[in-house]
Formats: sequence, C-alpha cells, structure tokens
Amino acid sequence: MATIYVAAGGGGDALAAAIIRRAIGHAQPAVIATYAWERLIIDPIPGPRTTAEFDGLRPVGRSNYAVVPTTVPRPPAGSTLPRLAAELDDELVLLDPADGATGLRTQLAELVSLYSADAVIVVDVGGDAIARGDEPTLLSPLADGLAVAATIGIEIPVTVLVAGAGLDGELSEAQVLAVTGPEPVRRLGADDITPFRGVLDWHPSEATALLAAAALGLRGRVEMRDAGLGVTLTDRSPDVYSLALEQVVEHNRLAAALTDTTTLSESEDIARAVCGSCELDYERNKANVRRAANRGQVTAPDDEAIRTFEVDAAARGVDYVTFRRIAEVTDLTPEAARNLRRHLATTRPDQYVWPLWAVAATPSSRNTGEAAARRPATPQPNG
Repeated sequence: MATIYVAAGGGGDALAAAIIRRAIGHAQPAVIATYAWERLIIDPIPGPRTTAEFDGLRPVGRSNYAVVPTTVPRPPAGSTLPRLAAELDDELVLLDPADGATGLRTQLAELVSLYSADAVIVVDVGGDAIARGDEPTLLSPLADGLAVAATIGIEIPVTVLVAGAGLDGELSEAQVLAVTGPEPVRRLGADDITPFRGVLDWHPSEATALLAAAALGLRGRVEMRDAGLGVTLTDRSPDVYSLALEQVVEHNRLAAALTDTTTLSESEDIARAVCGSCELDYERNKANVRRAANRGQVTAPDDEAIRTFEVDAAARGVDYVTFRRIAEVTDLTPEAARNLRRHLATTRPDQYVWPLWAVAATPSSRNTGEAAARRPATPQPNG
C-alpha cells in the first residue's frame, strides 16, 4: 500500500513533504502531488501553471501528469519542479487547479486508485492550511485552501501535517499552535536535513529553508520575502504537527467554501469573499507594476546595495535573511538571483550560515548548532 502526499503550497511544500516522508519512517519513495505555483522571481506569469504550459510531462492515468527531469515550462513561464524531480526519489505529479477543488479531487482520487493508496497526507510548512481565513497577516491562503478542499470526500484517511509553525511569515507560531496543540508528532533534526542539503543549496523556498535551519539548531530573527516579513526561529520551529482532515476543515472556512468549486476564477472569488483578498490579485498587481515601470532589473549582485541592506536589517534586530529576500530587495533578475548564493558564499563565507545569510560576520544568534550549520556546502553552479 502507498501514501499520496499533497504539497499544499507548491514546490517548497513538495520538498518539505520529501523531507518529512523520510523523517516519519516512510522509507519507500512516494507520490507527491504539487502545484507549479512559483514566486514572480522564478516565474514571471502570476498564478499556477496548468498542464498545458509544460512540455514533456509524463501521463499518469487519465487526469494526471508527472513532472520529470526533462519537463520544460513553456516560455516565458518558469518552474523549479523539473530540477526538483531530478534530485528527489519521489515522483512529482502536477496539481492543476484550473477546474477548482473538484478537478483537483478528481486527480487525487485517480492517484489513490492507481497506486492503491491507503492514506493521503497534506503537508504545509507555516500553517496557512489551518488558517481560519480572516487573520490580517494571512497573505496566500488560496493554494493551501484548494489543496485541503480537494481531499474532502477522498474515501481513505486524510491527515494534515503542519511543519515549522509560522515560518512562512503569515500566521504566528502562537496562532498555529492554538489549532495544532502543543504536542508534535516529530521534531526534525540534522539527520533529517542532511540527505537534502544538495537540493536546499539551490531551491528557492524560504519557508522550507527556515524549517531546515531550525532543524539544524539555528535560532534568531529572520527576514524573508519581498515585503520583509519577520519570523523567529524558536525551539518549536523544527516540529511537525498532525491534524485530522475534519479538524482542519472545521477551522479553515476557506477550504470548506472551496469544496465544490469548478474553476480557478470561482475559487478566487470565494477567497476574496471569505478572506477579503486573494494572493493572485497581489501577484498580478506586482507583475503589472513592474511592466508599467519598464524597469530593468539588476543583472549581477550589487555588493554595495547588499551591504547597505544588511546594515539596515541589523538595525531592525534581524539576525538572518533568506537569499530570496536579498534578491528581491536588490531587484535581481532571475538569473542573477540563481547565482546570488554562490557569489555571497564565495566572497564572504563568514556570513554564510547554511542555509541562511547572516546580516553580520558575527551574528547575534542564539544558535545551539551554529558550529555545524556555519560550514557551508559546496556552492552549486546555479545555487
């Protein structure tokens, strides 16, 4: 029998699902169903990519397609999934929300049948999947809400695993723990992260990088995303919590409302009604502003601009920043952003506290595992 994993938020949660799958003792590679829904610095087209926007997908049954190493997004779209497929043992199957939660449910039901699965596990880093929907700091609930809604009615047990409470910069750790309860089913450690260091050297997910950092023992204040959201790595940050689907749906008003949607547009309208906003509106507005400004992005890391940003961040009480945060705040092109980590790790290795960047050479971290974490992995060509 098999388990189908569902990455609630896309590629970062797909990587987290692979990490957690091994950590909880599921030794055999799994099927991980995931969106191709990237930040604009990776994919300049707002929103999730459909199956029609890729070449080289491998059919799986009638409703599903697997992403393989030779899969290519059709320009100008971008995606990290083909490279992730090349480096994971697990099979990545593309979730296509074009037909709303109903279409996603059809996909998952087929996967359950094809693989004779006896369980479905939804994986979310941060906690959006269990949000109520009206939290003022909630920024991107639609993807997670659709993923949860798609599992409603699946005729095998469904569990939702939440890792890294609050590490996506939206709900706070306290808000997440108020729903999950204080007792984790697993605390991730260095041994759980080591097999994935090569992937984490290049993968752009911030929340999963923070989960890895916490598992390695890093503690302190981190700034992430283009908006500079602040999160704190605590002793609870490496923990994984388990909830029954029924408990999640009872709390997540958006997921409950999305259950019978048949289009992405309908799902967006429901998100606006329930949550007061929809992340696709933010993505479209950001893309439109960039196009209207006709602004040329920076084609190579600007060391002076990065140092100025570090000084300002330290003044705000920040210990670490993500590489994506640096790339976005200094307006790097996607190619320059891919090379940023290698550039900084080579020129200023004392600040490379893997997998994060310290804003000072002697960070004011409360890191219990700093000596091990500070030894950077060999930078990858596109890291």
